[in-house]
Amino acid sequence: MEVRNDSFATGQTGGHVEKNLGLLLHASSYFSLSSTWNPLSKIMATPSQTIPIWQVDAFTERAFGGNPAAICLLDSAVDGEWMQQVAAEMNLAETAFVVPSDAKDSFDLRWFTPTTEVDLCGHATLAATHVLIEQRRVEANCPIRFQTRSGELVCQQIGSKIALDFPATAANESLDPVVIDECQSALGITATFAARTKFDILLVVDDPQTVRELKPNFMALANIVTRGIIVTARGDEQGIDFISRFFAPQSGINEDPVTGSAHCCLAPYWYACLGRDRLVGYQASSRGGMVYTELRGDRVQLSGNAVTVMEGRLWTTP
Repeated sequence: MEVRNDSFATGQTGGHVEKNLGLLLHASSYFSLSSTWNPLSKIMATPSQTIPIWQVDAFTERAFGGNPAAICLLDSAVDGEWMQQVAAEMNLAETAFVVPSDAKDSFDLRWFTPTTEVDLCGHATLAATHVLIEQRRVEANCPIRFQTRSGELVCQQIGSKIALDFPATAANESLDPVVIDECQSALGITATFAARTKFDILLVVDDPQTVRELKPNFMALANIVTRGIIVTARGDEQGIDFISRFFAPQSGINEDPVTGSAHCCLAPYWYACLGRDRLVGYQASSRGGMVYTELRGDRVQLSGNAVTVMEGRLWTTP
């Protein structure tokens, strides 16, 4: 394993740790993987066949903060089952797979948790944009277009941050009172507002300290049918308009450190409460992260920083 100090970060420098994923037998001086007697040569890739992968902390200016995502750059589309296996191996909230399309600065993008493919993921999109810029796959400050299961998403570096143009998701679907009771019981809260979005359940509480101190019953939450559960309150610190946490044991993630897609719902909700289209959200997980939001009609611009913390190669091919 080699530790490098020549790192690049959007908004701040940070260390890279380069490692080879899979069996590291290729590093040994005692034999070669291409040797005819070595059975591993039949199941592992040669150096020219390995696939680059990065781990990026999104929505943070420092390493080990924000939300980590693995970003895999592919030359062409591959089987979804292989992507799911890689995501399970990485065991992060999301692993994103980026494939160039025919148009300039346009890519196909898919996101996987360790257990399932998801329709939308903000932090892994920010991380993918960061890697493409860092690796000079696109020109800095130019729009990047991702084709996804949620339609086209446009991202761009603006100053030290990366801005994501996402669809706004209103919390306007009524929630069964039984489900509200199940959520409140599992979280140990009393919600002042509860509704469902296209993806998640939104619960609002009066006290931001309640959000910070939540200790959910994840087994109980896992029985509630939804992608995830957002708990939010108005901010009580300078420069922070609202705070939130996001729980998704149903998707294989007990708590997501920073959830960009949840802010597609939080931005319009808090706009209606506070009357301002530019708001700053803090996600109060143990890692913590800042999301800068701007409501633009039926779209939300989410902005944040990112830091690369690891670079490696997959020694297995689709």
